[in-house]
Amino acid sequence: MNRLLAPLTAATVCLLGLANTWGETPSSKPAVTPTPQQREWAEQELGVIIHFDMPTYVPGYNWRQFGTHPAPSVFNPTHLDTDQWLKAARDMGAKYAVLVAKHCSGFSLWPTKAHEYSVKNSPWKNGKGDIVADFVQSCRKMGIKPGIYASTAANGYCYVDNPGKVQPGAKITQQDYNKIVETQLTELWSNYGKLFEVWFDGGVLPISEGGANVSALLKKYQPDAIAFQGPEDHPNLIRWVGNEEGFAPDPCWGTANATTKADGTIKIEGMGGSATGSIWCPGEADLTLRRNSSFQGGWFWTKGQDNTLFSVDDMMHKYVCSVGRNTNMLVGIVIDDRGLVPDADVKRLKEFGDRLRQDFANPIVTTQGKGNNLEIVNPDNRSVRYIVLRERIANGECVLGYKVEWDTGKGWETVFEGQVIGNKRIIQTDGAIPKKVRLTVTDFRGTPDIREFSLY
Repeated sequence: MNRLLAPLTAATVCLLGLANTWGETPSSKPAVTPTPQQREWAEQELGVIIHFDMPTYVPGYNWRQFGTHPAPSVFNPTHLDTDQWLKAARDMGAKYAVLVAKHCSGFSLWPTKAHEYSVKNSPWKNGKGDIVADFVQSCRKMGIKPGIYASTAANGYCYVDNPGKVQPGAKITQQDYNKIVETQLTELWSNYGKLFEVWFDGGVLPISEGGANVSALLKKYQPDAIAFQGPEDHPNLIRWVGNEEGFAPDPCWGTANATTKADGTIKIEGMGGSATGSIWCPGEADLTLRRNSSFQGGWFWTKGQDNTLFSVDDMMHKYVCSVGRNTNMLVGIVIDDRGLVPDADVKRLKEFGDRLRQDFANPIVTTQGKGNNLEIVNPDNRSVRYIVLRERIANGECVLGYKVEWDTGKGWETVFEGQVIGNKRIIQTDGAIPKKVRLTVTDFRGTPDIREFSLY
């Protein structure tokens, strides 16, 4: 399975007659389909989420110990270079990037007017800097779509814990905090141009439970943005997959009955959505590039932990189990105390990107078509390591069950059986040399429309 293939070119395919047993009726068509923004998001497949906050300078800092937040004076990244961050992301193959503009400490990477705990009171650039502005500018420069994470559910500086409620001992009221939330989200969503994705770690406290009117702000300033765990009335939602390890459930449907509201600190099973879900809300599989069992996981840089990086093989496995299971893969990048992606991480990101390009740049053979039977011939007896399936999700998820078989000269053998294909399914094989491979859709609604059936 670890053999490397020489560059391959697509060859002529054999597309057999499609079965005429579609049984399509209006009532059998998928009731839920993605918005154009959700389809665009799915096309990106790979993103990064960048963490840079007080734990970088004060290892072991626990934001839940209210009143112990480090002073802004400790934040001083003397070599900060957001171009370097985004180049590392681009080398991996990321198409979008999410900056953690305000994590759970409450320290803000832009000069917010909401309170004094931000870069404006740090030594960095004598308090005149704006990391969010630099980040967005670098994204545009590198051709990467920008996104912003700003947790409303947690804020150590303001004594706020999940899900966005002011805790005893705070010097502010819930109404005061709601005003802070509204001020900061207005700044982030109106001052830096169009955003591709906004992140709500821990979800959003509804107005009915005392929360700020986040939905109205999102509708006003960033109506087209994808919202991770956003307000339930937002049309462009995505959800968590239940872990921070890059492993989507199997099956993992693009539809669900509700978005998620988790903060990621507890692994949750059963997050695969539902074939009959009432909203289009696909999964995003977030993961760290570094192993770490500390309080903040591997999300923040800690000195002396370069040896905790996942290997390229590890990352490829996570790719197959995230992108290859109908989700996007969001890789966590740490920033060190210099204000840079560590050298070891830069190297590993490029190695991972090079491997992805090597394995998936050129299919051996590819086809597409409507119906419930597709067959493909393997030219020149190539070794097959991956089988890739994609459905045309503009029409919803029509495939409800399928099997993939191949003939290696001993008759047809089942390689894989599954339920959902969705935007992408990657089936990793043992590197055998099949003469033919076929896809049979065994359960469906509407007309199965296979956008891609490829061998790699």
